[in-house]
Amino acid sequence: MAIAIDPALRLQHALDLAYRYLGHRDRTVFEVRRHLEAKRVEPETVDEAVAELGEQGYLDDARYAQRFVEDRRRLDGWGSARIERKLLGAGVDRALVAAALAGPGGGAALAGTDGALGTAGGPRGPGGEEPHDELAAAIAVLRRRFRVPPETDRDRDRALGVLVRKGYELELAYDAIRAFGRDG
Repeated sequence: MAIAIDPALRLQHALDLAYRYLGHRDRTVFEVRRHLEAKRVEPETVDEAVAELGEQGYLDDARYAQRFVEDRRRLDGWGSARIERKLLGAGVDRALVAAALAGPGGGAALAGTDGALGTAGGPRGPGGEEPHDELAAAIAVLRRRFRVPPETDRDRDRALGVLVRKGYELELAYDAIRAFGRDG
């Protein structure tokens, strides 16, 4: 078979497989590598194809992480912890995950921050825009999910469960429930 012999044909075959895989949505380098390996593409050819896709701009884990953070926050109301788990599971480097979470619209990066970003005088993104305010986002999730602030322990537990499943840290979820109760 010519594909097994000619390196140029092997590379073109790997690129064709990758283009089809990337045609549905953005992917990480890890996901494309795993896909090509599952299609029994030789490791050297996988490396060449990934390098070529990176040069062409089809693979960029930093861009992928930034878009993922923005979409999950805006569309699904996810918290930083859940976003971090998903990105790490997709093979994105921990430093890129931290940068995407801390970037414009990203909010508090991983451990070591208090999540109180977006307040007056707080840190701003490179363009001067406000970073994601995790507490405000958690309160918005509660407002969409519950008509009235929780008054009983059972209702507070339900609200807490909603926020924790969305990926908000426990302490921040408690703060959001208290703020929702005050503002409600």
